[in-house]
Amino acid sequence: MSDENKDLEETGDIEESEELEEISEAEEEREIKANKKKKEDKSVKGRAAAASSTSKKKTKGKNRIVKWFREMRSELKKVIWPTRKQIVQNTTISLVIMAAAAILVWCIDNVGAQIVRAILSIAGK
Repeated sequence: MSDENKDLEETGDIEESEELEEISEAEEEREIKANKKKKEDKSVKGRAAAASSTSKKKTKGKNRIVKWFREMRSELKKVIWPTRKQIVQNTTISLVIMAAAAILVWCIDNVGAQIVRAILSIAGK
């Protein structure tokens, strides 16, 4: 026997120390089980939270889209739309300018083609 056990035996406290050891072992086991349960609960809560955050994200996404369309609609109400007369005027001006630009490009192209033909005819002699 060790000196500690002899001292405990002499005082009659050996039984108490064994009981204390058993109690502390039982407490350790309870703590371990409690920690395992907490970890399991956290993982379950984490999965549940992830699922709910995904659904929240979907709802947030839908809300954002709805909000965007509402804002767009309110902005379109603020727009001052042109009258039919203004549309006809602006369209006419655009078509005339495009026709003038097309004629100008065609003229420049023809002049360029004649210059190239002249140079080739001089060089070909």
